[in-house]
Amino acid sequence: MTSPDSVRAALAAVIDPELRRPITELGMVGDIAVDAGDASVQIKFTIAGCPKKDSIESDVRATILSVEGITGVEVRRDVMTDAERSQLTELIHGGRSPEDRFGPDSLTRVIAVTSGKGGVGKSTVSANLAVGLAQRGLTVGLIDIDVFGFSIPALMGIEGEKPTPVGAMILPPRAHDVAVMSIGMFVDPHTPVSWRGPMLHRTVRQFLADVHYGDIDVLVCDLPPGTGDVAISLGQMIPHADVVVVTTPQKAAADVAERSALVARQMGQRVIGVVENMSTFIDASGTERSIFGTGGGDEVARRLDVPVLARIPLSEPLRESGDEGQPLIVGDAADPATTALNALVDAVMATHKPRGNRSLPISLG
Repeated sequence: MTSPDSVRAALAAVIDPELRRPITELGMVGDIAVDAGDASVQIKFTIAGCPKKDSIESDVRATILSVEGITGVEVRRDVMTDAERSQLTELIHGGRSPEDRFGPDSLTRVIAVTSGKGGVGKSTVSANLAVGLAQRGLTVGLIDIDVFGFSIPALMGIEGEKPTPVGAMILPPRAHDVAVMSIGMFVDPHTPVSWRGPMLHRTVRQFLADVHYGDIDVLVCDLPPGTGDVAISLGQMIPHADVVVVTTPQKAAADVAERSALVARQMGQRVIGVVENMSTFIDASGTERSIFGTGGGDEVARRLDVPVLARIPLSEPLRESGDEGQPLIVGDAADPATTALNALVDAVMATHKPRGNRSLPISLG
């Protein structure tokens, strides 16, 4: 005869789609009763409005029906108590600071994408880089901390989606297998954000401390242009982050791009390379044209003594992909910009330095 314990054991195969752990481990499975071939199970959701409750219930039903001897399933929906939510938060997120969560002993690599001025395609590079890393099997988070000019929700196709609060923890939406957080998820997209330094600093800290991205391999940070409060705050909290500098071939953009990299270095961050965006354009006749000039990426790389990681051409499909919320790197494989973006992802992966390899404090005598 099938027992409640066998049903509970089977439910260990059901994974919460947001927390990415078995629901049994998360304390979401309550009372289980089995009467002949009928099973009744209590599922405790983190909040009443859990956006994934239908999906979880469907997985629970299918899993229980796969247990030998079970022919019918009743799922009783319930909600965790405040105490249960607190236990869950402590279990999977703890009360660690950004310095602890992403510090030098963390296995998560932090990549900050920066530029000297706006309009050079920094957010497009960030979104495609994050998705490209996920395509290669890494678990990835993406933070849009360009507070005044946030665009990541639109570029990732999740405008209007909101994070899920669970006690003091925040669960970010996912898009293209990337956990995504943006200030644009909290404010009216048509209302300007007018914040000064302390508020910006608190926002960066909250995005790093309170948002649960899971056990991620890489956290990509889309910074605002320039060398202001957000860049300084990130540098103070994560001074070991790697930095990718985005510029265009134009001299004016290249000159200011160098400054953002120098500030990153002053904070202790490692500049790993330069991306030259809007590099060239191929017109209808097949002629390659340098609309924004030439040499900007090379000049910034020379001054910083780092490589040019990629040259991304002007591309109509790249622009359309941003408007449609479908990063080009998952779409048109034949477009030259896709080739350049994949080259960027591979180049960034090649600059990775192993983390977490410190010797254990063990004495052998």
